[in-house]
Amino acid sequence: MEAVLAGFTDGAAQAAAAGRPIRIGTLLTAMRHAARSQEIAELAVRFRDVGVVGFDIAGAEAGFPPTRHLDAFEYLQRENFHFTIHAGEAFGLPSIWQAIQWCGADRLGHGVRIVDDITGDVLGRLAAYVRDKRIPLELCPSSNVQTGAAPSIAEHPIGLLRDLRFRATVNTDNRLMSGTSMSREMALLVEAFGYGWSELQWFTINAMKSAFIPFDERLAIINEIIKPAYAKLL
Repeated sequence: MEAVLAGFTDGAAQAAAAGRPIRIGTLLTAMRHAARSQEIAELAVRFRDVGVVGFDIAGAEAGFPPTRHLDAFEYLQRENFHFTIHAGEAFGLPSIWQAIQWCGADRLGHGVRIVDDITGDVLGRLAAYVRDKRIPLELCPSSNVQTGAAPSIAEHPIGLLRDLRFRATVNTDNRLMSGTSMSREMALLVEAFGYGWSELQWFTINAMKSAFIPFDERLAIINEIIKPAYAKLL
């Protein structure tokens, strides 16, 4: 962890010196099928003031519910620390419900299966709760297609979730496994849904609103970097 954070510090310094500053926040990830979530949660909190901004749990959903790691989540809540839970990709609504209502997730990794609780434009109780609470959905179009959570980019629920004003964000998931990048994911959405710069700005601002960094930093990045950059394109 010390080596990773030192590398990020060096890289950020080099970027700033080149006139292209970057802000890096690190998540530490535990795996659902392993029994080290408490240890990793404690490690995340230990490094919270030097670059680690949150905790994540990933891996197979079916057979490995997030409630198995409840001790880690309760510890993180007592420490006032942010965490996200991969839920609602390979498994459905029960996984999302447990992640939010039992474990207290700040964000949902994927969460794409929340559409199972939507009929047309009518939201079920869980979907309405997720939307009304502005719980961010870390949607990963290419990865969701590859895992079978969505039949294609054009049929990905991100279109519906955006129309219904969920806190939808665009992500890559595993860039190596999916052979993708943020630019590619955005381009795929442009091609599939006809999005323009205003829609991409909406996704980008959603992401920054949901970042695990202090509010004043999020606001500054939105108002001083994101909006001015998109204004030039718009």
